[in-house]
Amino acid sequence: MSKIMTVDVLSSIKGAQPSEAVNKLFEVIKNANTNNDSFNNHNNAVSLNDLRDDVVIDSSAIEKQIIIENFPKEKNGYLVVSKVIEE
Repeated sequence: MSKIMTVDVLSSIKGAQPSEAVNKLFEVIKNANTNNDSFNNHNNAVSLNDLRDDVVIDSSAIEKQIIIENFPKEKNGYLVVSKVIEE
């Protein structure tokens, strides 16, 4: 079996019909610039030296009380946060 799978082979695996949009996508991918210089461009990288230290700052009693008042649910000494991500 060839290491390169055509759109027709991939489509037959899923039972789908070949799509012009998918064909164009694969053409763009095949023709993408794979010049090694583009992989060494780190314009979006952040140096570890540029990051701040992760320091724990203790909250005052007033700040802690405000936090506790805003979390009405507590379980085993921990504040319960409402679920925000749906499955």
